[in-house]
Amino acid sequence: MENENNKPLIRNGLHFEDLKKINQHGIEYWSARDLQPLLGYSKWQRFENAVRKAIESCKQSGNDPNHHFTSAGNPIRNGKGRTQVVDDYHLSRFACYLIAQNGDPRKPEIAHAQKYFAIQTRRQELSDAAAADLERLESRKQASEEFKALSGAARDAGVQDKMFGIFHDAGYKGLYGGLGADAIKARKGIPQKEQLMDRMGTTELIANQFRMSQTREKLKRENIKDQRAAMQTHEEVGKEVRSAIAKIGGTLPENIPPAEHIKNVEKRLKSKKPVLKLCDEDAAGLMSKASYIEDSS
Repeated sequence: MENENNKPLIRNGLHFEDLKKINQHGIEYWSARDLQPLLGYSKWQRFENAVRKAIESCKQSGNDPNHHFTSAGNPIRNGKGRTQVVDDYHLSRFACYLIAQNGDPRKPEIAHAQKYFAIQTRRQELSDAAAADLERLESRKQASEEFKALSGAARDAGVQDKMFGIFHDAGYKGLYGGLGADAIKARKGIPQKEQLMDRMGTTELIANQFRMSQTREKLKRENIKDQRAAMQTHEEVGKEVRSAIAKIGGTLPENIPPAEHIKNVEKRLKSKKPVLKLCDEDAAGLMSKASYIEDSS
């Protein structure tokens, strides 16, 4: 399977870098209106909520929002040929990253953007080892979100709460050659009290996230409403993902050594969290002398 993190953030033939603009000061920026569909939002009001959360996050991270978010008017032509000026924001690259981080993680566009922006924005600030840590942490967060979404889909498919452990084990057994979660831990020497995904590296996390997302989609697509059928579906999807890994010559997941605990990775990244400062010229150049947007949330 191709690593999605290495593919450009793209939609309808355009990717993030295609949307970049350069203002009269030679400073790069992005229009929030252009970014909105790329991140999977059909309504401006909901997307603007993510923008406002990002502004607050910018403050909390020790950065000046005025250097990264500016209000702007965007002239658009309506169906009658008339030009209307709508609200917009001009965004720095760091602002785009923060918007993705504060977006709806259930949207696949947001899930991919979180990885893309996090890695691309911070790579220049971090060593290669730390960038790998960041990629793994983002993958772990998204696997957790996918686990929750799959649990909801399983419930809709008729899986009873008391059977959730068996349902999720069915997916593991398909992907790991018949091994359930406890057996995988035993094989890899992981303490039983630890969560299995907390000891998975990025490659293994991506395989499991793919297994869960495809199971969720299949349960919904085939309108499965039977507990046994749901479990069988999960195991079958796991087997298909395993087959794909074997076909391309990848390492089967049960043979991947355990990674260090994700909490250690998180602590390490927090200790290196960068505060992105712009020089005065770049900060002023983002949007000349325009009035800056103030957070009102």
